[in-house]
Amino acid sequence: MIYVFKTSVKTKSQVKKLKPHIDQALPKVKWNFDPGDCDKILRIDSEDDIVPTIIDFLKNHNYHCEELT
Repeated sequence: MIYVFKTSVKTKSQVKKLKPHIDQALPKVKWNFDPGDCDKILRIDSEDDIVPTIIDFLKNHNYHCEELT
């Protein structure tokens, strides 16, 4: 399933800093950020329900994150 989130991650540099942490927290998941999008989109392809995990994760790293439905 593809999950789509609106975030406050604005730059490629911020994505680069988050990458190792996301890879560790969600090791079997494909994900990508689109910081150029007006909603700073994060897409995650996962069979598991990762919504609370990723929202809490980004919040703990001082970023806003909400699922788009």
